[in-house]
Amino acid sequence: MAARLRLQPGTGHDSDNEDTYEDAVERITLSQNELDLNTTIQEASVALKLFFTNHFAEARDRMKPFADCSMYHSLGYGTILYIQAVMTFDMGDIEQAIAAMKRSVIVSSKMRRRSTLLGSIAKVTSGVNYNEFTEEEVHAEICYTESLLIRALLTFIQDENLISFVKGGFKIRECYKIYKECNKILENRNWEKDVHKVHFESGVRMGVGAFNLMISLLPSKIMKLLEFAGFSGSKKLGLSELLKGSELHTSLRGPLCAIVLIAYHTVVTYVLGLGDGDVDLASSLLSPCLQTFPKGALFLFFAGRIEEIRANIDEAILRFEESIESQSEWRQFHHLCYWELMWCHCFRSDWLMAMKYAERLCKESRWSKATYTYQKASFLLMCDDQTEKTKTHLKYLFSEVPKLKQRIAGKSIPFEKFAVAKAKRYLEQNEYLTLPAVELIYVWNGFNVIGKKQFLLEPILMIVEKTVHTILEDKASHKFYFDDYSLALLLKGVCLRHRGQFLQAEQCFLEVLGNEKDIVYDKYLIPYATVELAIVYLQQDRLSDVKSCIHRAKKNYKGYYLESRLHFRIHALRLQLNAAANNDESVSSDPPTPTNSGSLDVLSTSKDHRISLAQSSNGSLSQQGGEGNIVPSGSDRCSGRELAPAENKLSMT
Repeated sequence: MAARLRLQPGTGHDSDNEDTYEDAVERITLSQNELDLNTTIQEASVALKLFFTNHFAEARDRMKPFADCSMYHSLGYGTILYIQAVMTFDMGDIEQAIAAMKRSVIVSSKMRRRSTLLGSIAKVTSGVNYNEFTEEEVHAEICYTESLLIRALLTFIQDENLISFVKGGFKIRECYKIYKECNKILENRNWEKDVHKVHFESGVRMGVGAFNLMISLLPSKIMKLLEFAGFSGSKKLGLSELLKGSELHTSLRGPLCAIVLIAYHTVVTYVLGLGDGDVDLASSLLSPCLQTFPKGALFLFFAGRIEEIRANIDEAILRFEESIESQSEWRQFHHLCYWELMWCHCFRSDWLMAMKYAERLCKESRWSKATYTYQKASFLLMCDDQTEKTKTHLKYLFSEVPKLKQRIAGKSIPFEKFAVAKAKRYLEQNEYLTLPAVELIYVWNGFNVIGKKQFLLEPILMIVEKTVHTILEDKASHKFYFDDYSLALLLKGVCLRHRGQFLQAEQCFLEVLGNEKDIVYDKYLIPYATVELAIVYLQQDRLSDVKSCIHRAKKNYKGYYLESRLHFRIHALRLQLNAAANNDESVSSDPPTPTNSGSLDVLSTSKDHRISLAQSSNGSLSQQGGEGNIVPSGSDRCSGRELAPAENKLSMT
């Protein structure tokens, strides 16, 4: 007899009508002889519901007794330990999870269909008869693949040598091949007598969907290498398979398909792309989860994330705080909420509160102390009225960042390299940095959030414009004047782009590009400004200019900070370009041959005739005749001087 989870859903989860959830679980002692496929799937389902209701240890303990003999118990137990290891980053937890996943691979492997010599010959000549597989053998395939995949992922965080990464890569390739085989089983097997098809199908949908989606996100350079190794990925197929899996509501892995989709649309597209996820779809997928598990920490976190990317910052903060208060068993899960709360306060220009959450991450999280320390120092540096004690503490924080840098597989973490370089700059140039917190918002794609609400964007724009004015007024005090000025100008251009002032944003980015030869350290500003220019052109349907910018950003610049992060954005931008050019056919990757090898055609104007948009008091040209008619005012709103005739002509092109 299988254990049962009793639910008592209410009518809502706010005010006095808050859902009540009875998490009493009937404990029934099982013997190994009773572990048929039906029972183990039900047990795994109970453990999953326990996990969703924050009973993490109870879910783990329910799976543990039969982890040596049941593939679903073994997979469930190992998966919970894997999640714990990823969250704590503790080597003891990682080793424990690896041991559990090795055992899970062995248990499920024993239950897979055995290959014989005659069977291999028959497979080559006439194909595989999937109807000959028993139900247990079919489910063993999917459990084996999931176990092997998690084992491979653990390899990446266990060792720091390249050989481990190669081994992990081969395991993932094997998983990819088995998922394709499982998909053939799903399509070709006669399922009339199999009562557990829905559980197998949800596993196949999740695996095939997640693999396709993950591979489709990768930049073209990496994609070509993966295609050579036998991988291929389709974003459309990946999203479709995951959506089909999420609709299998009675299946074991259906909720997991929904979680993958929610995470993609609310997190992945904002971290690695252009923030173009389907938030409404994510919200619709999350709604039933919250109704069933109103106090589930994971679902409350995603509810907060949805509010955050909608720029409903106050509501987001409440949701993240709810998630924190919902459980204390896995305190490491709080760190995800601290990270988002840090950004929420940062988006509100509340630097002190953002600094406090960065400080909590410094103390409690093992993930990247160099990142957290740099963020803490950057937010503190933005605060007004700094005392001598604060300045001393800032110097200490920035000096600590290089000491906290990690290496994985012999390589530094890209953002940590960026943070270390900036920290050294602070110490080298008389203890100051230009707009470090606003720069953080930019590199973490935060403008895609605050750009949705003008009351969030305006304070940032005011800070940026004030800084631009200060830099121009006091050039002598800036050891790296063009670095500081170009950074401020890039940030101003991004603000203007999100206000829909594309002409002015374009001029800001062009001026940054014109400073290319004068920038000493922040070389990353040039390719990033090029991509920003491409985004402006895309929003104006200037598709040939978009292609030219993308080509230059990819081909002309190498070895700058946060390069891989920009390549993910370029890939997402190319997908949008293809969609804009033709809904079905991709745009050719070869742009027209540029006429100017060193800079964009529009930069052929001499440096003396560059337009400066630095000191505009409100970031806008005078507008007449409605929002669509932008008329240059005849004066340079950045520098406060009259435009020369040639400059005035350029400003209108």
